[in-house]
Amino acid sequence: MDLKPYLDAAIDAAYLARGIHLYYREKGFALESKSGPTDLVTQADREAEEAIRGLLLARFPGHVVLGEESGQQGESGFRWIVDPLDGTVNYAHGFPFYAVSIGLEAQGEMVVGVVLDTAHDELFTAIKGQGAFLNGRPIQVSATGHLIKSLLATGFPYDVSKDPENLTYFQRALQKNLMVRRPGAAALDLAYVAAGRLEGFWEVKLNPWDVAAGWLLVTEAGGQVSGLNGEAYALGSRYLVATNGKIHQQLLGVIHGK
Repeated sequence: MDLKPYLDAAIDAAYLARGIHLYYREKGFALESKSGPTDLVTQADREAEEAIRGLLLARFPGHVVLGEESGQQGESGFRWIVDPLDGTVNYAHGFPFYAVSIGLEAQGEMVVGVVLDTAHDELFTAIKGQGAFLNGRPIQVSATGHLIKSLLATGFPYDVSKDPENLTYFQRALQKNLMVRRPGAAALDLAYVAAGRLEGFWEVKLNPWDVAAGWLLVTEAGGQVSGLNGEAYALGSRYLVATNGKIHQQLLGVIHGK
């Protein structure tokens, strides 16, 4: 199967969404809350998803789209998994760490992934079996093999008081004097692992649109993605650990208090 037309469509859709992000950053936008006061949504989220959905379904009418803002209508062996604006809180505050994430699942397997960093115009792409790229240049995960020398990232749910599980893992990492960041956009965290900027990332209670494209980026860049117990990651799992592969078992050990 020639996957290049799907990658081209995902890139076109991502840049369409980026244009909407930039427009509202300049024009201004209203903020609304979803599940709580820090779970934000803007016109940019909704309009970007509509634009992505429209473009992809126009080119591939037999496909379906699963989007963060409007869910999924229908079933197909080809499913686009879309976060139109990953890092909405960052976007709302002008903190330049947010992105478009678009992945294609074909017959249950991730085959195309695109993460476009709006603020820095960095385009991360991957096709199954063909490697990962940043602005057209091949990327690979970091060669660092020592956890203590690694830069890590994690994230938290919108209401930590109701779901404090990751606070325990985060505390364990800090007690080991590990270097941990919380940038606030899982798709970009995964892209940064793929590009060797981070050695590892973990998070709990994730959604498919948070990780679909980034998961493929990491694996195509030579990294490893699993669940919290080292089991093979499956899209839809709420637990994810992604690393350069060399520190994977070390990071899992810290998460489990070893």
